Amino acid sequence: MSPKHVVFKKVSRDKSLSVYMTKRDFVDHGDFVDPVDGVIVIDPMLRRAKKVYVMLSCTFRYGRQDVDVMGVAFRRDLLLVTRQVYPELQDKEKLTHTKTQKKLLQKLGPDAFPFFFEFPDHLPCSVALQPGPSDVGKKCAVEFEVKAFCGHNQDEKDKQSSVRLSIRKIQFSPGDSDRVPVAETTFEFLMSEKPLKVKLSLEKEIFYHGEPVRVDVEINNSSSRSIKDITLSVDQVTNIVLYSNDKYVKSVAREETGDSVPPGTSLKKVFTLFPLLTHNKERRGLALDGPLKHEDTNLASSSIVKQEVLKEVQGILVSYKVVVKMIASGTVGSSEVSLELPFKLMNPNPETAKESESEDFVFEEFKRVYLKGVVYGDDDESPTEA
Repeated sequence: MSPKHVVFKKVSRDKSLSVYMTKRDFVDHGDFVDPVDGVIVIDPMLRRAKKVYVMLSCTFRYGRQDVDVMGVAFRRDLLLVTRQVYPELQDKEKLTHTKTQKKLLQKLGPDAFPFFFEFPDHLPCSVALQPGPSDVGKKCAVEFEVKAFCGHNQDEKDKQSSVRLSIRKIQFSPGDSDRVPVAETTFEFLMSEKPLKVKLSLEKEIFYHGEPVRVDVEINNSSSRSIKDITLSVDQVTNIVLYSNDKYVKSVAREETGDSVPPGTSLKKVFTLFPLLTHNKERRGLALDGPLKHEDTNLASSSIVKQEVLKEVQGILVSYKVVVKMIASGTVGSSEVSLELPFKLMNPNPETAKESESEDFVFEEFKRVYLKGVVYGDDDESPTEA
């Protein structure tokens, strides 16, 4: 027996529009992005008086209250594409792009109409900054949304006859890399004839969410200083590259060791760090993968930006690094020395799912997604401030 095909469904408040989509996550494969397709069922009474449109949008919102201008948080539409679904501008056959759409149209009857969008290749992936326990209001995020609505034209939107669906654009690991990240440096101190040498190395360049990050640390202390208070951390670096150029550096995994390296000795040790959202659920400003429920997401994946794409239009860029810090103390005082080593943290690339051949659909409600700290209204509008 072939598996049943899950189809997500959402209905407008007045029941006049119903939108059907087979997925909520759309993958950036590097050379192309999964297209957004679905089917909309329109009440015949509505079609007599108005047109029906579907819109795909990508929005960057910077919701920090202290940068609001006259009470309005900064917002920019990175993509806003609207298509007229009814009356059809082409026949249904030309507008139907996938086998699943065709099957849905057959199952849902003559009141069903297809829609289809392709992502341009310059758009960022979905990412949101985690609000703090007491934060309310709109979050800082890059968000994607599909909206169906009716009106006499595309600028007129009837809230009762509209449907909003939050979707995600995601990116998986590009595959295993042969590169083994290594960073090393030499520190020279006043009144010390010989230097301190520090080396960091990782077993691979790309780690998957949930995997332990093992760090090889080598300290060769030929100096006259004593090395103590050695600390290892994984830092998430979030750059808000559109509008503000803010930068947030937050430790998402940390280990303070009791090791010391006296003059003329060395240390070689492997440390294991666990960069997980479960250990950082109350950390304000951490970047997360997409505007999903707090329990169902993870730390934001490393941003991979194509060479020809301007970084400024990405909105939010995320990267990770391992940092080792230590105190070098001697008769002339103490100083902190540190070394950094960047790496990537991503989701593994699953096997490409084949389009289902099943004729048996299971319809699930396409519920709005919630993020902790954000207050939502009763309608289908975007989150509102409390």
